Amino acid sequence: MPEFICRLGTPSGEIVTRIVEATAANDARLQLEKDGFRVFNVTSSDGGFRSALPFGRGNARGKVKQADFLLFNQQLSALLRAGIPALQSITLLKTRSTSTTLRDVLANVEEKIKSGVPLSEAFEAQGIFPKIYTASIYSGERSGALDTVLLRYVDYLRRSVGLTRKLRGALAYPAFLLTAAGLMVAFLTLYIVPRMSDLFKGLSANRGLPTITLVVLAISNGVANNFWWLLPLLLALFFAAFIWLRTDRGKLFLHRTILKIPIAGTLVKQMATAQLARSLSTLLSGGITVPDSWDVASQALGNLELRRRSQAVLPLIREGRGFTDSVAEAGWVPELALDMVGIGERSGSLREMLDEVSAFYDAEAEVKLEQLTTLMEPLILVIMAIVVVAILLAIYLPIIDTISAGPAGGRR
Repeated sequence: MPEFICRLGTPSGEIVTRIVEATAANDARLQLEKDGFRVFNVTSSDGGFRSALPFGRGNARGKVKQADFLLFNQQLSALLRAGIPALQSITLLKTRSTSTTLRDVLANVEEKIKSGVPLSEAFEAQGIFPKIYTASIYSGERSGALDTVLLRYVDYLRRSVGLTRKLRGALAYPAFLLTAAGLMVAFLTLYIVPRMSDLFKGLSANRGLPTITLVVLAISNGVANNFWWLLPLLLALFFAAFIWLRTDRGKLFLHRTILKIPIAGTLVKQMATAQLARSLSTLLSGGITVPDSWDVASQALGNLELRRRSQAVLPLIREGRGFTDSVAEAGWVPELALDMVGIGERSGSLREMLDEVSAFYDAEAEVKLEQLTTLMEPLILVIMAIVVVAILLAIYLPIIDTISAGPAGGRR
């Protein structure tokens, strides 16, 4: 029988995740609702090849852009603070949104609210919003301070969007350098060198060619002569790797590999620490318990390996073990962050200290990102220069040797 991953609200107000066996998703939902649970989301646990294909996903609705999502939440928070009801706010923002995808989503949310579904469940049913977002709305509904909780989430989202833009901007120039280097090497290897091969044959009849010329000629001729079957092979390998990296096992392998890269791994951990601290602070401010906050916040981590380690310590937190000691068992949170969280836990100011942790590691991540890009740019330039110089030496060394030998070179 198929298994479904279900995100639930318990009668006591906790948010939990359970795996339920049922013949279909609707059957699982009905079964859980009969048991007294509030069902937020039901998804298939199948993470195989079909789910990795971009055209094999069950939910065909596109994602909402970060900028549109941020603007929507800023406007929604302002309307709620002004005393406008949630349904009227959603209706107003639906008509004014410039995003077609967001308009469709809000229209569906509006219909669900009209039918009596809570706001958090209406957003959860769309299947495209982060769990921390729907959990924040749920906590705001439960505490009666939806506008305040949403305002904190807007601040959280603004920081996340800002860091994402900085990351993309910092990696844009290295990506341009890699592309330019690849095109230059391909042009020299596949166009220039093969057209010099006849000249090299004439020179090799009189004098032996340098080793570097022989190596470059062998590579160039090998690629040029087999281009029409090498290209489909490379495309097939690229497509296979692309599909595999979209599976759970492939993503986990990639994320583990990234963590082992010296500077990049540290950067990922620092960004994850800042995100985790912001998520926890946002959820705790809405009145969600520490275990449930950790559950939702750790599931929002982008790196699957860090998410796996973080989820593994959830039972320790639920058992009542010290929060800081439990988090330390994950084995990836920086020691300084643990010390700060420990101080906040002992002093009763955990949420405030989590805000400090997120601000500190946001700044640390920016510094590490600058170091990474500063290192990558000259490294790419040096590698590109070495390859280009090697090809140019392979082209000109035989000519220089022949000119240096003079007329007598041809009689040896």
